[in-house]
Amino acid sequence: MESGSFYRAMWRWHFYAGLIVLPVLALMAVTGALYLYKPEIERAVYHDRIVVRPGGALLPPSRLVAAVEKASGGAVSQMQRPAAADESWRLTVGGTVWFVDPHDGRILGRLADGGVMRTVRDLHSLALAGPVGNRLVEVVAGWAILLCVTGLYLRWPRAGNRVLALRGRPGGRLFWRDLHGSVGFLAAGAILFLAVTGMPWTSVWGGGLRGLIAERGLGRPSAAVIPWSAPVKEVLPWALREGGAVPGGSGPGGSGPGGSGGVGVDEIVRIAEGRGLKGGVMIGFPASAGMPWLVSAQAVKAQDAHVLTIDAGSGAVAQDVDWRMFGGGARAVEWGVATHQGLEYGEANRLLMLAGCLCLLLLCLTAPLLWWKRRLGEPPAAGLREKRVVAGLMLGLGLVFPLTGASMAAALAGEWVWERLRG
Repeated sequence: MESGSFYRAMWRWHFYAGLIVLPVLALMAVTGALYLYKPEIERAVYHDRIVVRPGGALLPPSRLVAAVEKASGGAVSQMQRPAAADESWRLTVGGTVWFVDPHDGRILGRLADGGVMRTVRDLHSLALAGPVGNRLVEVVAGWAILLCVTGLYLRWPRAGNRVLALRGRPGGRLFWRDLHGSVGFLAAGAILFLAVTGMPWTSVWGGGLRGLIAERGLGRPSAAVIPWSAPVKEVLPWALREGGAVPGGSGPGGSGPGGSGGVGVDEIVRIAEGRGLKGGVMIGFPASAGMPWLVSAQAVKAQDAHVLTIDAGSGAVAQDVDWRMFGGGARAVEWGVATHQGLEYGEANRLLMLAGCLCLLLLCLTAPLLWWKRRLGEPPAAGLREKRVVAGLMLGLGLVFPLTGASMAAALAGEWVWERLRG
């Protein structure tokens, strides 16, 4: 097989992959970098609602619930107790979050639809486009993996060429090509990691992975369950999001401070603290009769995952699940998710993921410049045999990521039609 022709075939795939996903990758790089600093951005933007004076006794949670329900006229469905002593508690009514000072019960403000960071998250996940957006994220992540693989091949040292170099005059084509190639080679590992660890959030590939892990007994502990609602799922570990809750049994499932005759929120907090959930937690109120209370640790590291389901009538702990009970598959995914979010290894982890996002953005900016320097041309055609071999390799990757594979097949069909039309 002619090596030069094989190189050109890889180059064409790298070129077309970039054309297909570059705008979305740039959006994901920017929003991903911002979301790494969600706590700091929220404290800056909503300082008057989030920051409180620490110290002094805390009011019972039921007092906070009563204050919010009186002000809102609705029922609280979720309560978040922060890990930091200088932050307000957040109570959710419908789609609105209410911020309450836990020392005196003052309502500091409210926020509809999650605020600015919810918008950033929805842009990052393309949730604004609904199910289609989720599938598009899966396609883009798969193409990003292809870009990393082909880019590494193209930049790999051969014939005395240096991997890391900045040659030519600034602004010239050689300078931009070296900048693009050197940054891409250095950042390929981080970008590849971000693409792969982002896949579990997708519906098709992520759903298939969840099913495979469950089938092999490598996920969460098995239990008879009923599905969680969407708002509650967002704060759960990945391994527990689709499993649902153990049915609550005898409880009436009231959502008021006293649980409408069942176990109240004050007792739920006491039970949770007795089980080790003493820091930041999210408390999900029973949505209907027979549903349990949910208490989930606001995990930082994957190993912090800890979820309780508590019978709404009796207060009995129906299920107590933590990291130690996860199978190997669930642990691997939870670790990947926490590292992807820059949480697992502290500030160094976050800075590394930030570097990956910024390098990805730089690659997205330099790629069209390189195209422009070529006068909007396309890479030279490769030999038929080499094109088929590389196409086969790419479609092999597509078998692992089906939606990406389908888009690859469509791209191949489009190229075939274009070549026929050009004669």
